Amino acid sequence: MTITSENCVVGIEYEVKEAGTTEIVDSNKGSGQPLEFIMGRGQIIPGLENALCGMNKDESGDIMVSAVDAYGEYNAEAVQTLPIEQFEGVDLKEGLILYGQGEDGHTVQVTVKSFTDTDVNIDFNHPLAGKDLMFSVTVLTAREATAGEISSGVIGGTQSSGGSCGSGCGCY
Repeated sequence: MTITSENCVVGIEYEVKEAGTTEIVDSNKGSGQPLEFIMGRGQIIPGLENALCGMNKDESGDIMVSAVDAYGEYNAEAVQTLPIEQFEGVDLKEGLILYGQGEDGHTVQVTVKSFTDTDVNIDFNHPLAGKDLMFSVTVLTAREATAGEISSGVIGGTQSSGGSCGSGCGCY
């Protein structure tokens, strides 16, 4: 099956490095747990999703993804200084990653850049923002999404009556 841009359920094994380095920043190789997602839903970074289009099950490849198509450019304005009182009970360390709730109710990740007795400098940028990434991927699975998966956006979503995704399915 060839992966197209929408409504394919894809499972990949991957390893990612910052371009030009040998340090692995993330990987699921050997875990037995593929990263599964539905194409066209924004469930993975856009540069990787776009590069997977046209690949087939059991195909492997190296994919370079520029920062802008990965986690975005680094935004210096996303660094803030907050009073240390907001971190009461937290064992602060430089590089510590914390999770909180943003103004829109979504989970946000911040990194502690530095701290003093009165202030904490935190960075709202993703740790890989501003970095070009090199992915080594193998497509383990590729199939057409079910009607339930298409409507819910969740792999294994509830099958609606009719049992067909109708016209316009993205896999062939």
